[in-house]
Amino acid sequence: MRAEKAASFRDSAAPGRQVEFSRDGRWLAAANAAGPVTLRRMPDLKVARRLDHLGGATAVAFSPDGATLATAGYDGAVRLWDPISGRLLRILSGARGTVWTLDYAPDGSRLAAAGEDGIVRLWNPADGRPARTLTGHERNVWEVRFSPDGRRLASGSFDSTVRWWDAASGAALATLADHEEAVVGLAWSPDGRWLATGGDDSTIRLRRAGDGRTVRRLDVGNHAYKLVFSPDGRWLANGGRARGGIATLWHSVTGDGAQGEPVRLWRVADGALVQVLAGPEDIMFLAFSPDGRWLATSGDDGSVTVWTLGTGPDPGLS
Repeated sequence: MRAEKAASFRDSAAPGRQVEFSRDGRWLAAANAAGPVTLRRMPDLKVARRLDHLGGATAVAFSPDGATLATAGYDGAVRLWDPISGRLLRILSGARGTVWTLDYAPDGSRLAAAGEDGIVRLWNPADGRPARTLTGHERNVWEVRFSPDGRRLASGSFDSTVRWWDAASGAALATLADHEEAVVGLAWSPDGRWLATGGDDSTIRLRRAGDGRTVRRLDVGNHAYKLVFSPDGRWLANGGRARGGIATLWHSVTGDGAQGEPVRLWRVADGALVQVLAGPEDIMFLAFSPDGRWLATSGDDGSVTVWTLGTGPDPGLS
């Protein structure tokens, strides 16, 4: 795999949040901490619509059929929109504090949401009724992801654990506690054989989906945010946030003096690092297009970059 920058744009000076492609590959949605969620057409990337999630948006998720776009935000609400007309369809409320993460079940029958209050909520998006409430995490939940068959749900938390749940009954299946710091990245491989987890402990762990056992550990060097497998399952990408130190503290105060954390592309078969995509700021969110032709990344400087992905020999890292 080789990635080359195709386009970059900025909708706001506020930090960028989640980016997501629709499952038919027609749309790219990008959330922004200032509020707007921008919907762009693929492949020309022209703005089709902007949706205003009041108070700032943190996460987006397209329903499998593409008929609904869910947005979450700092107001604790989940909003469901018609992406074509921009009409607000429904508001799902009940979370206490920011909702950081959203994911639709593969069949669209459930929408998972979680965040600051540590509770994973499952909703019936058809009528907006709550379906399940999953409790057990002791701190903020940063990410939730359904398995490809829809039978399980994984959640990663600032309590340093990954939890597996039965998506139908809500029963707790397992707790994985081998990360030393917050778990801020989760991704199931497309075939459902692997679960990748990443954390503030600067590691990515590739686990067997059957028992959660780690079969490969990747040392990232900085906080390992947002993990995504390519659609063919051959590659794993991660974003990240620069880790600690005086330079990072100075950057958080002044905006200057700290280098952003790049995106890394890994080969799943052997864990080899095949390319680093440098950016001006930390990249905490990213997404592959369903056809594997594009990678979108969202940065703390408010920029969204779209990369084209090609085949051929792995690029050198010198």
